[in-house]
Amino acid sequence: MAADPLDIDPSLSDLDLAATLVTEAGKLAAQMRAGGLEGFRKTSVSDVVTAADHAAEKYVLESLRRARPDDSILGEEGASHQGSSGRTWVIDPVDGTYNFLSGLAYWCSALALTDAGTVALGAVYQPTAGELWLGGPGHPTSCNGEPVVPLIDRALDQVSLATYVNPGTMTNDDALAPFLALVSGSAAPRILGSGSVDLAGVAGGRIGAWAQHSCPDWDWLPGKALVEAAGGRTDVIEHRGRRWHLAGNAAAVTDLTERLLAS
Repeated sequence: MAADPLDIDPSLSDLDLAATLVTEAGKLAAQMRAGGLEGFRKTSVSDVVTAADHAAEKYVLESLRRARPDDSILGEEGASHQGSSGRTWVIDPVDGTYNFLSGLAYWCSALALTDAGTVALGAVYQPTAGELWLGGPGHPTSCNGEPVVPLIDRALDQVSLATYVNPGTMTNDDALAPFLALVSGSAAPRILGSGSVDLAGVAGGRIGAWAQHSCPDWDWLPGKALVEAAGGRTDVIEHRGRRWHLAGNAAAVTDLTERLLAS
């Protein structure tokens, strides 16, 4: 099971603390899944939560309250603490719960730290792959301690594009038209089901670009930090009543932006 929050060393650096928390949260969730879990519907049949989501989030919350008592905390499943430092830990201990509950490998534990509104670091741990991604300003993105190759410019039509489809929004042309404009410009669209795993893949050069509208902070900030620390570009653009989140190498994001605004 995950380490006891009481064992967390408050003297750890923020990056080492983040690495410990996502790794332990991911291991806890994986162990609970192996023992059998039931999913509970939140907003749709594919938007679900399990006891593992809650247990892993509780572990991260209690660990942070001990190690960083002055920092604020925001979690997907309701974890919340208002601190006084101006820093906020944004946590998603099981990102890709529908995949997780279905027995698929494409899920992770993720968190980000913001300082005065600026992303200071991101951490993503994918238990099934055994991969720990870390990065942020002053910390070039690494996977299992090895720095990734900095991203190079490649046009959108030369790379894959990871995204997400919410069937409920695809009946509205303000969402559908931009979505089709973005995916049709890529070499190969990919819909995989975990934003933070997607964005780690972008940072590692496995996926060329990423686009999704209306992302909550816990689905965006951990990966944003990784992509930027790998030399990539991220942007959030308001278009047709939605906030589109874009990431990738600089050339691909430029192409995404142009296609989005023309849709």
